[in-house]
Amino acid sequence: MTAQLELDNISFEYAERAVVNNLSLTLADDEILCLLGASGCGKTTTLKAIAGLIRPHRGVIRLGKEVLCSDQHCVPPQHRNMGMMFQDYALFPHLTVAQNIAFGLKGMSKANKQQRVAEMLALVHLDECGGRYPHQLSGGQQQRVAIARALAYKPSLLLLDEPFSNIDHQVRFQLIADIRRIIKDQRVSAIFVTHSKEEAFAFADTLAVMHNGQIAQQGTAKQLFQHPNSKVVAEFLGTGVYIDATIVDADHVQTPFGIVRSLQPLPSSGKGQVYVRPHDMQLIGDEHGEVTLLSQRFVGTEYVYRVSVFAQEVEIPAKAEQEFLPSQKLSLTITPHSVNFFAD
Repeated sequence: MTAQLELDNISFEYAERAVVNNLSLTLADDEILCLLGASGCGKTTTLKAIAGLIRPHRGVIRLGKEVLCSDQHCVPPQHRNMGMMFQDYALFPHLTVAQNIAFGLKGMSKANKQQRVAEMLALVHLDECGGRYPHQLSGGQQQRVAIARALAYKPSLLLLDEPFSNIDHQVRFQLIADIRRIIKDQRVSAIFVTHSKEEAFAFADTLAVMHNGQIAQQGTAKQLFQHPNSKVVAEFLGTGVYIDATIVDADHVQTPFGIVRSLQPLPSSGKGQVYVRPHDMQLIGDEHGEVTLLSQRFVGTEYVYRVSVFAQEVEIPAKAEQEFLPSQKLSLTITPHSVNFFAD
């Protein structure tokens, strides 16, 4: 069973400080949504409110047609039919893998429990590990057990709190792909919390970027990256520099580095700034240039140059054969891209 989740003007305070402030969002059937933001933005508090681990001071939470929380009542966590996967997996060390998976299966016969555990072990590719204990598994295997346990009793909603932070980087993204496939196969809606945009882009269908306890913007990764509605969203989704700009027409802006063509429509007129990311900039030698070279490193296939652009530091990649000297004057060209323009 899957369900649609709706949060309507949720607020929560710690010590009279608003951690979540009139937050609203929706989650569609079979959707994986990521709450993405820096530490302290309120994303984990929001997840706890959805799970029922804390009660919002104001607002309404609905799951399908059921009101889980309002000013009048609040459904206890154990009655919300939600699976939760924690950062440390929270496996029971004294139980085998099979016993961990079966732990939440209540009201089932022994045979049905065994069948469901076998199904989940097969789903997460741990068929041969049912008799092992958590300490006998790798971190990735423990995570698969945790997801199997969370899905075993067919929850309406799955909640994941920083689930990949303890996994080695070398295997993290393969594991992300595997866990995403498992959730999609089970047709379960899920909410995933992280501060890593790379994890969010790889795992989620949609992102909700949080800032100061509110949703700054919600949409697909491409929508948010190409069309950020604020500087906060633009900066969180990737490093860059602000450059003064004036609209020329719907397709071009004038900057100190020349006219830049936009691959998405611009406002009809105005002055402001464009936020330009490193992959949209190319360094060039220029004896009158205003770009200062601070440092460089060779990474095999290219150089990465750390430069100062109007007092903003940024790292810009360049081809291996494009080598600049420490004392060399530089400028840059800005390639055609989906320009992020912010009016004054």
